[in-house]
Amino acid sequence: MEGKEEDVRLGANKFEERQAIGTAAQTEDRDYKEPPPAPLFEPGELSSWSFYRAGIAEFIATFLFLYVTILTVMGYKKADSKCTTVGIQGIAWAFGGMIFALVYCTAGISGGHINPAVTFGLFLARKLSLTRALFYMVMQCLGAICGAGVVKGFNKNLYQTAGGGANTINPGYTKGDGLGAEIVGTFVLVYTVFSATDAKRSARDSHVPLLAPLPIGFAVFLVHLATIPITGTGINPARSLGAAIIYNNDQAWDDHWVYWVGPFIGAALAAIYHVVVIRAIPFKSR
Repeated sequence: MEGKEEDVRLGANKFEERQAIGTAAQTEDRDYKEPPPAPLFEPGELSSWSFYRAGIAEFIATFLFLYVTILTVMGYKKADSKCTTVGIQGIAWAFGGMIFALVYCTAGISGGHINPAVTFGLFLARKLSLTRALFYMVMQCLGAICGAGVVKGFNKNLYQTAGGGANTINPGYTKGDGLGAEIVGTFVLVYTVFSATDAKRSARDSHVPLLAPLPIGFAVFLVHLATIPITGTGINPARSLGAAIIYNNDQAWDDHWVYWVGPFIGAALAAIYHVVVIRAIPFKSR
């Protein structure tokens, strides 16, 4: 009987070197060290070509993003029968697909933000300096304005009559509804960005292949499916600003604050959740 108990004990502990599924995130990784937070101001960046190259990459990426997506919206609005167009699903795919492609292209140059809300969230998590964050946001907004402007240049009458791709709160919803949709939608996006680009996760789960732009683009696609009927889906202040400036309609400007306040709140909540809850950085011993 005593031997049988010994066999049971050995059997229960035979694979004690293996870790229970789902507990890997709770242990320290031997091949990972927490990077130091980015400085608030980094004057040296201003004399570096890589700094300006990254800003140019953000400008071009946001320009292309607005160009393709607003053209898709114009094609949808132009058709007499919605059955002959890509539909809301196609519009969502255009936004998500472009983010997937552009993040893939620019991630190694600027990080592939293409969105002031993403930049703001990463800044709050101390992933980049305030200098770089502000520069990115300016370049993103300029790129969005130029992208929407080129689309309007193709057919000014269609652009104005079809709404110019500008974000407005749809009938039946209040500004509060729109604000809530933008907060949650941006939280989904920025939370996905943090998870897909987490260096610790890459070190811990190196056996799991992960192409970061794919889940980010897919998150954009899903959020568009959910919130196009409510707000037209902003979750990107640069995208909303570019279309609003070129379209220049009173309703678009009346609702415009929602597309800045909502995404920035959502990005801040995602940053706090990732840093404090998921990574528990404030609670780690120095």
